[in-house]
Amino acid sequence: MTGPLVPFREIVLKVHSRCDLACDHCYVYEHADQSWRTRPKTISDDAISWTARRLAEHAATHGLSSLSVILHGGEPLLAGPARLRRVCEELGSALHGIAELDLRIHTNGVQLSPRYLDLFDEFGVRVGISLDGDRTANDRHRRFANGRTSHPLVLDAVKLLRQERYRHLDLGLLCTIDIRNDPIAVYEALAEQEPPLVDFLLPHATWDEPPPRPDGSPTAYADWLLAVFDRWTEQGRPVPVRLFASVLSSLSGGPSLTESLGLAPTDLVVVETDGQLEQVDSLKSAYEGAAATGFDVFTNSFDEVAAHPGVRARQLGLAGVSETCRSCPVVRSCGGGLYTHRYRSAGGFDNPSVYCADLKALVRGIEERAGASLGSPAVTEPNELAAEQQDLTRTLLAALNEELDGRGGESWDRAWELAVRIEGTAAGAAGLDAVLGHPFTRGRLLDALEGVRAGRPDDGRAAERLAASVAAAAVRAGLDLPVRVTCRDGRFHLPTLGTVRIGGPGDRGAALVRGTGGGFTVRREGDGGHPEPHIALSDTDGPHWQPVRRVAAPGAPGFLLDDLDPYRDCFGAPVAPRLGRDGAEAWGARLAAAWALLEDAVPELAAEAAGALTTLTPLAPSAAGGAAVGRHGYGALAIGAGGDARELALALLGGFRRAKLRALAEVTDLYASDGSWDHRLPWREESVSFSRLLTETYERAGLGLFAPRFLKGVPEALDMIEKAAEPTVDGKRLLAVVRKEISGTHGTTGGKGRDAVLDQ
Repeated sequence: MTGPLVPFREIVLKVHSRCDLACDHCYVYEHADQSWRTRPKTISDDAISWTARRLAEHAATHGLSSLSVILHGGEPLLAGPARLRRVCEELGSALHGIAELDLRIHTNGVQLSPRYLDLFDEFGVRVGISLDGDRTANDRHRRFANGRTSHPLVLDAVKLLRQERYRHLDLGLLCTIDIRNDPIAVYEALAEQEPPLVDFLLPHATWDEPPPRPDGSPTAYADWLLAVFDRWTEQGRPVPVRLFASVLSSLSGGPSLTESLGLAPTDLVVVETDGQLEQVDSLKSAYEGAAATGFDVFTNSFDEVAAHPGVRARQLGLAGVSETCRSCPVVRSCGGGLYTHRYRSAGGFDNPSVYCADLKALVRGIEERAGASLGSPAVTEPNELAAEQQDLTRTLLAALNEELDGRGGESWDRAWELAVRIEGTAAGAAGLDAVLGHPFTRGRLLDALEGVRAGRPDDGRAAERLAASVAAAAVRAGLDLPVRVTCRDGRFHLPTLGTVRIGGPGDRGAALVRGTGGGFTVRREGDGGHPEPHIALSDTDGPHWQPVRRVAAPGAPGFLLDDLDPYRDCFGAPVAPRLGRDGAEAWGARLAAAWALLEDAVPELAAEAAGALTTLTPLAPSAAGGAAVGRHGYGALAIGAGGDARELALALLGGFRRAKLRALAEVTDLYASDGSWDHRLPWREESVSFSRLLTETYERAGLGLFAPRFLKGVPEALDMIEKAAEPTVDGKRLLAVVRKEISGTHGTTGGKGRDAVLDQ
């Protein structure tokens, strides 16, 4: 097994190997591995000291900022306050100055008292309690050896932990599922305790010893959990439930939140009371010695355990699950299930989980119930996408200000204060929105933010860019507000408006810009009493002013033909220099002709594109034809020279689809685990990643509405996407949108303005 070692970040430390309850579902005492019988009851001083030493060594070697240690058993409280104090002191002392220590204890609660909780408060030990629900449910398994109930004592422990002085130590409740118990009664009994977290656990089982299914249903555990999910949702999700949160997270493209689900590598190791180092405890359900490594804290480092084949097998992610699981669309959420639950004596762990049908039904059930609430409105509402993109740009600006943290100098502070002042008026806020919404503003911010984070010298450019944006906003709003801007080579650029020239090559200085309503004045610093040139926004090219032109198209409000912005060179292809008047007019005529074709053939798509695209940049004649999308905000396309109206229409439509998909991916997760699987493109012999499959499918579907020949293979691709593991809830919502778009078009011979015109 290759790849770097995954360091342990969670250590289960067995401080006592016996228990005061006789739970008949306990994997330590009732399942295949009976090694507890040979262990010392209580952890020794030497084992504590060596464990602390090994932890400090491991944290220092891997530069870990924190480590979690879970005090466990048996029943850890049987170790007594003095022994537990020794454990806390040794661990804290060893890790002091190396890593933060997160101490926890998992207990049945029977012995919990203020004496213990005062000790835990002293060392910051948080407490999780096992409770299987109401009395009927809890008494089904969690009894004393003589059959006496433990339920009242556990409730007393939970009540004690909820007291104000101890509440900060409360980790929550762990509940092992028994499908014979009423799911609603169990859930409500747990929720009544107002825990900070509820963790539902599937009872440990293997293919050799499968879980009980009284009615024979292959999805009985999913049905039980979904009944809880429904009540939990009806009540407004009053308490966090880790299992549900994990599924909801993975459906949205986020990580798993529990070892029992998801593909994240394991980072847990167990230290037994005799100092033996073992794998995860649940393996004791598989067979005698399944958790053993042959290592101990006295002679072995944690790195040696991390290199053990059994540990490595649980760190392989997708490669570590069975072939059946790798081809299953819910594998990102279920992760093949808990490793132990895959065991079969005939084939080891290379199997789906014994709960496979339950896990699939649970993931699908939660997706069906909660998918709409998980989704971003940007997927279906173009206005929402534009708003979220604007929020993203503002977030980047705020992040840049925070990263600079006073290092931007007086110029940055002055520009920032002016931006705040401008936004205080309705006209100023609208002007600032227009400038921040300009696609090339995103490039400016990303460039500055990456430079600051990388520690590159800024040379005041971040402040220059902000000041120019603020000046443009003030001019757009007609505010008589002096904004100081920097001139390089005798000129400065006002984003969305144009370039001002007040000197020659090599000239550098500063100027004050004031809005005048329909224009602005410019006064170069050091010019004394010289008159301030006034520039009207309606002016054409002149000695002091080159405006960003607008080009009109039928059915569209007009686009900025931006061949001036210094940050327009972000498309991965050379951009054209400033067009002459004739060149700009010819460009506008081509655009109008192309847009007329789009309006005629695909009016809905044309209207959406007109509402989203704001800026078109001509590419240099040497660039390839078509449209390019680059490192900028939503709303820009670079368009190649040459080609007739039909070719330009296709370029505009294809470019818009790529730009929209990219914008969606910036505000929501459409897929996860990209690159983990290969997918064959239906339109040519090539295997690609999911992101490539989605990108090409989305573009071709849009093009196919205009020229149906592009629809060839799209329905097949959509089926592939639907069956894949990568798409999130929003990815599937986008899939539904595309299916609706092309419904009724596949197999047609064309409609008004389509192939009859375009493909002759």
